[in-house]
Amino acid sequence: MGAAVAKAHQALEDTAGAPGTPAEARLAVAAHALLQWYCSPDAGIWDAEAACTKRSLLSAVDEILHLKEIHAFPMASPARRRMDTALGVAMSRLMDEFLVLRVWDASQLQGTDGLLFAFQKLSVSLASGGGVWPAFPTGGSASSGAFSVSDSDELYASDRSLSTWPDVVTVVVDGAFSDGLDLICPASLPVLHEIALRVIRAGYTKELLQTFTKASCQVLDRFLSILQLDRPFFDANRVNFEDAEWWTTEDMVKRWILATKLVGKALVVMQGQLREQKCGAFDRFKDDYFMAIAKQSIVVLLRFADGFTSTQSPEKLIYVLEMYEVLSNSAPGLLPLFTGQHAELVSRQLPVVLAKLARALRAAVNGLITKIREDCSQAEGETATHGIGVHPLARYAMTCVELLAPHRTALDLVLADGGEDERGAAAGGAERVGSFGGLVAELIAGMERNLEEKSALAFADGSPWQHLFLANNTGFVLSRAADADLASLLGDDWAARRRSRLEQHTASYLRASWGPVVACLEETTVRGSGKPAKALAKFNAAFEKMHVSEVVPDPALRAALRKAVSDMVVPVYGAFLQEHLNLGKSVKYTANDVAQSLSGLFEGDV
Repeated sequence: MGAAVAKAHQALEDTAGAPGTPAEARLAVAAHALLQWYCSPDAGIWDAEAACTKRSLLSAVDEILHLKEIHAFPMASPARRRMDTALGVAMSRLMDEFLVLRVWDASQLQGTDGLLFAFQKLSVSLASGGGVWPAFPTGGSASSGAFSVSDSDELYASDRSLSTWPDVVTVVVDGAFSDGLDLICPASLPVLHEIALRVIRAGYTKELLQTFTKASCQVLDRFLSILQLDRPFFDANRVNFEDAEWWTTEDMVKRWILATKLVGKALVVMQGQLREQKCGAFDRFKDDYFMAIAKQSIVVLLRFADGFTSTQSPEKLIYVLEMYEVLSNSAPGLLPLFTGQHAELVSRQLPVVLAKLARALRAAVNGLITKIREDCSQAEGETATHGIGVHPLARYAMTCVELLAPHRTALDLVLADGGEDERGAAAGGAERVGSFGGLVAELIAGMERNLEEKSALAFADGSPWQHLFLANNTGFVLSRAADADLASLLGDDWAARRRSRLEQHTASYLRASWGPVVACLEETTVRGSGKPAKALAKFNAAFEKMHVSEVVPDPALRAALRKAVSDMVVPVYGAFLQEHLNLGKSVKYTANDVAQSLSGLFEGDV
């Protein structure tokens, strides 16, 4: 028993055992009742259903209040001091009663509106790692294979925003709260009046307001505890979000986003329902009480979000972006709930966290630009190990663009608001971009320059495959940009330049690869000299060398290349055979054989 508690206990004993004047005798009887209450922590005036089970205790409090109001004892007298002590104990216990009072009723949240089912679905999803989350591919350099993006990643890339994850968000936030869902426990309302009435009479309103900051709320606590974001969670877990593994981060952010949506929706409904109630003497405290419990939940959510403001990792860019959007979208609904000092606190803290999230986003964006631009080329031939198809870096860059596309409004706001001190910041001196369109253009341009450098090293011997490699990746960028509906963002000139570049790469490939094959026949035809059989043998060797299993994954580009090669080779070969009908058994392929062979060119696994 602490010193203050022991002192109060002793004062009650002294008061209960000191019946002098009739007024002192009345005080002694009341103090004796309070002493029994004080010595039985589990005893209370009201039970769990807010029914009064100890009217005698309430009468004892009223007796002390009456003695105070009639000035039964002279100022500074021992009896007056004993009365004040007893009154303080009575008020303390009344406030304890308030703290255990069930003001809010969460039982209806388990009804047929689907909320309980939604939480169960959420728990299963998180426990099994289910659900699709818009995380960037992880890893270091493209050459190590860490940039590789699977087909399923590409398929889901444009549809992986948390605006569609999971269905539980829509079910809970849009369907759980209705006009017919009463979140207040009706039996508590008379008790609130009884407590407030006596607190006002005793002059302890300041202490009651302080008690509100420790009050629990079944509705809000249910949301936060199920999502493991309540205050005990933070007291017991010092999470370092910067070093969290991606799957841990994913789980935490999913929970936070859903909690923020739930709490934001619940607070609006709760405030409206509380204001509609008639609570007697407690009416003067309703707004202060509501704002106190609301602030507790908001502070928990803001503390969590603030934990992500230190990260600058490009891999966690989507996580921070989703949090920024949810918090930014929630702010207009949350801020009007508060007035006075509470409004000042929330309106000050919320923009601070948003600003810190925005700074983290800009740093992560710079990091992403640098990561794509400066992915180190390895030894000569590194690109060749990936074939002449679409390079992992191109897939990574376009997947990032598609993942960011649903958030263009938020990115425009964040990037346009970058401070002067963030220009060319932390991420290797990347230029600051001022819009989502500028970011997309910079990411693609950086990736294209990187691939040009890689191809120049990998095909330093002048191999024609360099042109096909660049054509494949240019075509891939155009296709993915069209699928993501980026044309209006990047402009017609952007697409026109890349189509022109694609045509140039295609033409260069044809000249460097199939041009020498056709030249084997044209030399004999044009000059009218040389041995046709020898020219045919050279053609066959060159044709078979070029007819290798290099893949062009884009169907449109593949078809265009096949036609271009066929138009270049088949007519010349057919004309050569017609001109030299006496070649006989030297003819290994007919013109139809060559055409048929070219019809399967560039086919294979991507």
